[in-house]
Amino acid sequence: MPSIFRSVPKWQDLRFYQKAEVLYHLTYVFCERFLPSRGDRTVDQMVQAARSGKQNIVEGSEDGKTSTAMEVNLLNVARSSIGELRQDFEDFIKSRHLPLWTPIDKRFQPMQDYTKKHNHLSDYEPYFQQWSAEEMANVGLTLCYQVDAMMNRYLKKVEEIFIKEGGVKERMHKARTAYRKQQDERLAQLERTVPQLQQQLSAATAEAKRWQAAYEDLKQRALNAYNAQQEEIKALKRRLEEQNEE
Repeated sequence: MPSIFRSVPKWQDLRFYQKAEVLYHLTYVFCERFLPSRGDRTVDQMVQAARSGKQNIVEGSEDGKTSTAMEVNLLNVARSSIGELRQDFEDFIKSRHLPLWTPIDKRFQPMQDYTKKHNHLSDYEPYFQQWSAEEMANVGLTLCYQVDAMMNRYLKKVEEIFIKEGGVKERMHKARTAYRKQQDERLAQLERTVPQLQQQLSAATAEAKRWQAAYEDLKQRALNAYNAQQEEIKALKRRLEEQNEE
């Protein structure tokens, strides 16, 4: 019987979640190192946007087991948050007149290769205190683009699955239909065995009657033999008594 719960990947295994987690910790350290600790709302905005991106992926994945619509909504919230963070990194680079790494920059391709192949915090954390503001901002910006692109591809797959399989209502209908079909098949199977069981019962009843008749006959013969024996015993006793009297 099909499950009403949709099979979804574990959020821990989603590569865009892993990158979003890296992005959150990178953003936190970036703000701590390169932005004022007080008087700048950008810090709170960037950290909250990074956290919202990561957390909404988690919640969307969990809710996706029962509601595709909720998963899509939460993942789009995550994309919006990552989009805000991307804009903040761009603004930081532009406002400080730092180079925005593009394909013509010799540092661009190595950064792209590294960020595409590495998804875990342990791959990036050793560099958090080593990178300059320029390096950290460009890596953060690149991760934002990659997370967004990966989430967009994932959402298209979710949409395709939804079109093919439907949502929780459709899965509940399928589960009920499958259960009803299973019960109907079982009922039909039982009904098919009724004539056979009736035959077996009739045969058993006839056999029982034959055994009953044989039992009654044997019982009667045993009783007759017993009675005949008793009569013989009585007759022998009378003869013995008669002989004693003589």
